[in-house]
Amino acid sequence: MTGPIRVRAPGKVNLALSVGPLRADGYHDLATVFHAVSLYDEIEVAEGAGLQVMVSGEGADLVEPGPANLAHRALALLAERAGIRPDVHATLVKAIPVAAGMAGGSADAAAALAAGAALWRTRAEIDLTSLAADLGSDVPFALRGGTAVGTGRGERLTPVLCRGEFHWVLALSRTTLSTPAVYAELDRLRGDRGEEPPPPVVPDDLMQALRDGDARALGRALSNDLQEAAISLRPELSRVLEAGTDLGALGALVSGSGPTCAFLARDADHALDIAAALTSTPEIRSVRCARGPVPGARVVTSG
Repeated sequence: MTGPIRVRAPGKVNLALSVGPLRADGYHDLATVFHAVSLYDEIEVAEGAGLQVMVSGEGADLVEPGPANLAHRALALLAERAGIRPDVHATLVKAIPVAAGMAGGSADAAAALAAGAALWRTRAEIDLTSLAADLGSDVPFALRGGTAVGTGRGERLTPVLCRGEFHWVLALSRTTLSTPAVYAELDRLRGDRGEEPPPPVVPDDLMQALRDGDARALGRALSNDLQEAAISLRPELSRVLEAGTDLGALGALVSGSGPTCAFLARDADHALDIAAALTSTPEIRSVRCARGPVPGARVVTSG
């Protein structure tokens, strides 16, 4: 063993999220475009007696403690597969908001897998992507990063050619949203309208915009089938989206299951202008600027 090891993993924005019908197993088939952005959670691991995970930072009081915590589960699962005792102390510092549609818990799990693999030197022997899929639908992407199409529950990934860099403003809500509750609301809304959704697909115009590195075209192509359900549960999100659009954002959408709203800017200076203006919006508790795509979970320091 070695240590300490510090790893950071990014949050994500779903540039497109197409949701199919409810499956018999309780999940939905998805076609989504994941885009990793430069808002990171970090974990530091070192040798210890037993497995402990301490959490601080953004929304730490909302993070599940003990074995229910995704970083804790990731380290325990990795140790089990490696056939070693999980004697490690981990410190998780959060910047990605909790229950906000940005896959912060998945980032924590991915960071823990990468950190544990480096600490225990198991990366060559164990397929971390397979372990990631066992932990959650978004964890494989948090491990990989970049831009990718996700299918199935989102765990089956295909890399996407994405030219250039895009600049985002992330409006963090004063409230949280449960992902299962948002999917349930989507099913309710569809049922009330008698809709039978078609199989999920990724929009061709969005893929072309990414290939061209065209921010304006990307802004026009952003889509999220969960947005209506998120707004149904949190009506104030419509006002946040309208505020960002009025400020000149090229595109605006609820990120994943929400309630974070993501706004695409022309460039870094435009993002700062939008962010500064949004800070006075009552429904927003804080604003972050980020860029994407960025890599997935990576070791940043090692002992």
